[in-house]
Amino acid sequence: MKILMVFTSHDILGKTGRKTGFWLEEGAAPYYVFKDAGVELTLASPKGGQPPVDPKSDLPENQTDAMTRFKQDPAAQKDFANTVKLKDVRSQDFDAIFYPGGHGPMWDLVDNPDSIALIESFYNAGKPVAAVCHAPAVLHRVMIDGAPIVKGKRITGFANSEEEAVQLTDVVPFLVEDELKRLGGRFEKAADWQSFAITDGRLITGQNPASSTAGAQALVRLLSEMQPRARASSAA
Repeated sequence: MKILMVFTSHDILGKTGRKTGFWLEEGAAPYYVFKDAGVELTLASPKGGQPPVDPKSDLPENQTDAMTRFKQDPAAQKDFANTVKLKDVRSQDFDAIFYPGGHGPMWDLVDNPDSIALIESFYNAGKPVAAVCHAPAVLHRVMIDGAPIVKGKRITGFANSEEEAVQLTDVVPFLVEDELKRLGGRFEKAADWQSFAITDGRLITGQNPASSTAGAQALVRLLSEMQPRARASSAA
């Protein structure tokens, strides 16, 4: 299995002047879910190189086992420091695409033409697309057969109540929950900060940082289920 992980390159939180980026747990936890499952990983970002880490995600109260493992893993740190440029990757080289969240993607990935074209290419080729927390916002301009990719789909993402809790409702370009609903998505959510992931066909979404492991595990499961079918069809 080959999975492409797409990170943000954006590090400024709107007009606040504060730093943002990707949420460290949402990078580290899926990275290890994939690595431990034997997945061949490629990491990409719009600018390439080291994606910015949201400093809040590394506060003492936000530490997780995956983050501890990452900090003791020079090979993983090297992978993160050397992401390839998003414009240089092609869907035909991978089996699935996964977007970690954090607030950064709200500025540099939601309207990124390379990202939009890539997601459409993956999905049109019958390959899974997965995103957690704020990253489902990257789907908001993705069109499949003339309609939004999320239309009619069970979907989740960072909830309005969670955005309100971190006091960034008026800072983000749009609210993930509101936008996914506006596009016709059948938005669902669990209690704030609880793990919650949804698989609807080839679209996988997770609600918040706590959902990053579940979202990654769901993607591995889906790919494992798809592989025998792919082998059977190619044999036929």
